[in-house]
Amino acid sequence: MNDLPEPPTDLQPSAFQTHFRGRMALYAPQPQVADYLNDHQTWFRRCAQPMKAEPLGETGYVLTIGKFGALGFEVEPQMAVVLEPPQNNLYPMRAVTLPEAPFLGYEVDYQALMELKDADGAAPEIERFFQKHQQPPPPAVTEVTWRLDMEVRVYFPPYIYKLPPKLIQTTGDRLLTEIVRQVSPRLTYKVQKDFHETRGLGVPPKSSRSFERVATPGEETENSLASPAADLGDEG
Repeated sequence: MNDLPEPPTDLQPSAFQTHFRGRMALYAPQPQVADYLNDHQTWFRRCAQPMKAEPLGETGYVLTIGKFGALGFEVEPQMAVVLEPPQNNLYPMRAVTLPEAPFLGYEVDYQALMELKDADGAAPEIERFFQKHQQPPPPAVTEVTWRLDMEVRVYFPPYIYKLPPKLIQTTGDRLLTEIVRQVSPRLTYKVQKDFHETRGLGVPPKSSRSFERVATPGEETENSLASPAADLGDEG
């Protein structure tokens, strides 16, 4: 784990993990997409809602995700993330220590990597999209793909450890996965929507984005999950 607070020496944490990958299409050439992503100060906080996102320096944000609970234990997770400078169309994002913050009872190790690639700019759905908006298709379309790996270590109160360890583990893994499922697709949808609306276009169809959990060894692979944000009034 990188740049994370030192835990109390008299407690042993429970560690929970989840892994996801996703993609979305932005109907513009890579240079336009890169300019938009690099100017995250103009869109990140707006697209992060309903999460609270407070600036942290020039490239970071402190995110308050909302209240979640299980097994009689409730927490309002908060983490600080930094958007690293892109290199070769790769955009890293990672968790850092909350500045001058007391130990909150948990540690977050968040690592994400986003990549820009050229996509098929002549796909029928793209042509229909621009015909609907009475605009010519772009000379190129950019596909944004990403991988998200997250581990949370929680220092539970003693009464939690009276429960069966397997119950604690499965409940924690499931809750962490559900938090990411709620947050990440919604953020994807809002970024895609914001990018296109700033260019006078509506939201691309649902088929232009996907999101799925990556199974760890020994697990059965889950099917691709429809974005919850698809219920926010998008097209298609």
